[in-house]
Order: sequence, then C-alpha cells, then structure tokens
Amino acid sequence: MSGFSATQAWTVFVSIGGLHQNFRSRGLTTAILAALLFVGFHQAGAAPLQPSLAPMLQTVMPSVVSITVRSKETSSDEGLLIVPQEERSKSASREAAAVMHISQTVGAGVVVDAGNGYILTNNHVIENAADIKVTIADGSTYDSWVVGTDPETDIAVIKISAPGLIAVHFGDSSKLRVGDYVAAIGSPFGLGQTVTFGIVSALGRAELGVEGDQDIIQTDASLNPGNSGGALVNLDGELVGINSAIIGPSGSNIGIGFAIPINTVRGTMQQLIDHGEIRRGHLGVLVQDNNTDFEKALGINVSIGALVNDVISGSAGAAAGIKPGDVIIAVNDSPIKNASELHARISSYVPKTSVRLSLLRPAGRVDLDATLSATLPEDQLPVPAEVEGKGLLESVTLDRLGSDSDAYGKVEGALVSALIDGGKAAAAGLTTGDVIVSVNQQLSPTPQVVADLAQKQKTLLLLGIFRDGHRRFLIVK
Repeated sequence: MSGFSATQAWTVFVSIGGLHQNFRSRGLTTAILAALLFVGFHQAGAAPLQPSLAPMLQTVMPSVVSITVRSKETSSDEGLLIVPQEERSKSASREAAAVMHISQTVGAGVVVDAGNGYILTNNHVIENAADIKVTIADGSTYDSWVVGTDPETDIAVIKISAPGLIAVHFGDSSKLRVGDYVAAIGSPFGLGQTVTFGIVSALGRAELGVEGDQDIIQTDASLNPGNSGGALVNLDGELVGINSAIIGPSGSNIGIGFAIPINTVRGTMQQLIDHGEIRRGHLGVLVQDNNTDFEKALGINVSIGALVNDVISGSAGAAAGIKPGDVIIAVNDSPIKNASELHARISSYVPKTSVRLSLLRPAGRVDLDATLSATLPEDQLPVPAEVEGKGLLESVTLDRLGSDSDAYGKVEGALVSALIDGGKAAAAGLTTGDVIVSVNQQLSPTPQVVADLAQKQKTLLLLGIFRDGHRRFLIVK
C-alpha cells in the first residue's frame, strides 16, 4: 500500500472538516475519520479521494420541481436592491410599470407531501397566476392549482396530481451555524434542476424587503432568477430553507442570497394546507430591538431581545401584564434575539394559543402567560391617526394603516396618504398608497415611529416599503 503525500493527507483532512459534527454523532472525530480514509480508501496507485455531494443529492433532487407560471403583471421589479427571483420570458413586455402585460415566470418548488401532491414554493413565484405548470424530476409536466398563499412570509402551497412523487425530509433550521455547508437546488433561468454549493453566510437577517419580519438565512450558494421557491439543504439532504431572494444590481448573482428558514415555513405551510389561509395570533405590543444602551439604561444586563415600547389597551399583552420597558427574551422557552424574531414567532401561532413569555425587568426575570387574540383592538391603537413626516420625509403625510388598505393585515407600518411632488421622497420614487415598514432597517409599525426615525437621519434614508403585495427598498437623500 502506498501512502499519501503530506499535501494529499492535509487536503483530505480539510475537505471533510465541515462534516466533523455529523461524524461525531457516530462516535468519530474528524482526525479519526481522516486516518481511516488515509488507511482504507487509498490502495497502491489509487487516485486521491474526491469528496462528492452526489450521493446526498440523488436522494434530494427528485423532491425539487420546476414551476412555470403565466400571469398578468402590472409592474417590474428591476432596479430593486432586493430582487425577487422570477425569470420573465424574453417575450415579456418591458413597458412602463402601469401597463398591464402577460409574462411568464420560472421558479421552483419542493414536494412536501407525496401522497397528496403538495408543493411548497414562494408566493411571488405564483402570485396573480393565470396558469401554473409543474415539471417533476422525470420531465413530466402537470397542471397545478393553488392551495393557499401568504404574502407576508412569501410562502405558497400548490398541488398537483402525479404518481411517484418523492417528498423532501425536513431539517431543523435553528441548528444552522454561520459557516455550515448548504446546497441550493432550483431552476435558474429556466434551466431545470441545477445545484449550487456554498455556506451559510449569516443568520437572523431581518427587514430585507421580501419576506417580512423573519430570521432570514443568508448564503453565498449561487442563487439566480428561477431559484425562488427551491430547496436549501444541509449536507444530510434535509430541507433547511426555501430560497427566496438575492441582492444584485440587475437580478444576477453576486454571492448574496436569502432563504426563509424551514422552521418559520412549516407552521405557515400547515395552516395553508389545513385552512387555505393564515390565521395569526396577535400579542398587541409595539417593540423595537434591545441594545447595549438600553441594557445600561434599564439595568437588565442583557442586550438582546425585544424592548416593549407600548402595549395596546385591551390586547392580549395588556391582559397578560406586559408593560412598556419590559424586554421579551423568550417565547415558550425559545430565545428571542430581536423585535423581528418576536413578531415572526408570535405570528406563527394561531389565535387563542396560550404562550409563555419570558421577560426582563430591573427587578429580574418574569414569566407571563398570554392568550393570543385574533385581531387587535384598532380603535385603541396608541398612535395618532395622521402624522407629518420629519427630516427627509417632511414632504410626506403619514397615516395609520386601516382596514381599507390592501396591505392591512399583511404588514405593520405607516401609510403614505399624501406627499409633495417636488419633495425628496417623491423624487426617490415614494408614492401615495405605499406603506413604510422600516426606516434604516428598523421596524416602523406606526406613523410616529417612522417620523421619529426619519428625523434622526439628515443625509440618507433607507426605506423599506410595501407596494402591490411586494416589499422593496427606496433611498431618500
């Protein structure tokens, strides 16, 4: 038996370094595994070992499908910082946003229930669909229909009737770490099943303009138009996320992609399957991110969590005893890192669910039980109905989001009810009917919060807005 050179041995050791956690669970450390590979996998004259994802992908790829949608569109998403990953056909019109035209969208989906033909995808892939076709791994194409959609989380469930489907295995996205290897499977540019590979670049991304207030996964696995709705899997072939968006100047990949964690998706998916719609519980508190300054001011020795700014009278939070100045650090013993995570966690529960809230006060930790409500007592919201913008938004009139708005119940924010045509906000592309949901990536659930945050910035504002069922960024300067 001939041995490795030092370089070959080191290459094998490094190449399996990212897998050591999996092998530890089987009683093998990385060093022992490398030694076994050194002794047992290389006979005299054998070529160096070439690690491969192929065995894992052979089990996963049959669960990923291509989706083609014909739909009527009224706007183009070109020029956004966050680009929804649709690939419009070359025949689609590039006329002004106000012109209605027929377009073809290509995306992906993941089979989650083989027996019933349920497929998980993004809402923006099938939104306004007139016709949906699904092509499975063997090349067969089937008509599909919508089971339910949720624009807030950008999740949809569709259904086909097809034999021989294979459902994906679900993973636990809470176990992901920055640096973990992941593979993305989808249909970039309509090419059908395509795999890219990378790492988890960041966790806990929020207010990125596409999926609402969630803990978004950032990855450098190459995502391109057509990857939306596809699978993000770990090295065990388990589904850990649904690929949803990229950052790019023209919709192409520059190494920054985003996926919705499967732990966020599963509850939404099941509600869509069971009810065809989402029934969200409400706590009735207005919160912002805790930080080190608040930690010192409140004397709580914790800089994470969701700081309660106000509690709506008559809400579930008020009934439970939550007070302004409380910092919510856990829901049902699961840690809460920031305001976005609290919103996502509470929204994942149906009304009348009882949740255990852990919060910090100067006197120490307090645990409270709250029964979530179906709606908020809107007539008692602790905000003025109309607010004049400040700073770079001084030309804008902000109003509370009412039930007459298409965005009502989908997002929290301030409705742009009027603005001066010659103002900086109008020049940036802001228009009446837009809902401002964030200012410089800080959640902005009320007109007063938007105005106050805008006043603090003198040179540039990054606004997260909700328009025509989609979120996007605008820069006012």
